[in-house]
Amino acid sequence: MTTSAPTPDEECSIRPAERADLLAVVRIERESFPQPWPYDAFERFLDEPGFLVAVDSLGVVAGYVVADVNRQYGRNRGHVKDIAVRPERRGSGVGSALLSRIVAVLLSHGADSIKLEVRESNDEAKRLYRRFGFEPLRRVPGYYDDEDAIVMVRKLE
Repeated sequence: MTTSAPTPDEECSIRPAERADLLAVVRIERESFPQPWPYDAFERFLDEPGFLVAVDSLGVVAGYVVADVNRQYGRNRGHVKDIAVRPERRGSGVGSALLSRIVAVLLSHGADSIKLEVRESNDEAKRLYRRFGFEPLRRVPGYYDDEDAIVMVRKLE
């Protein structure tokens, strides 16, 4: 007899990040990116509404997102600064759940659009962002030490 895997909503809950989550977040960051953020970069976002973690039923951090809202040119622009999912959990809906929640958080904090940067070669992430209404805006040469970035934007109005 085969059983179907639980849905991501059954597997993970999303909540604000806590200090106790930081080591797991940094571990995921290092497993995910060639130029990872340091511990203190995440520490600065503690207690901010845009630092969320996805936690499974055993309390293990499966992914995280860091975002904020800034006033630019008379508008409130949300910025997804960092998002990553534990490698063995990718493709299970954790990233979608985090992105869905952070869009709602940024909207509730007055954002009228959201931007993010993604590696030009990261087709999987670009597909995810497109499903959430993000459109490519421009290429930023050398954004990452070894690669260009694509800036993607979603209007919320």
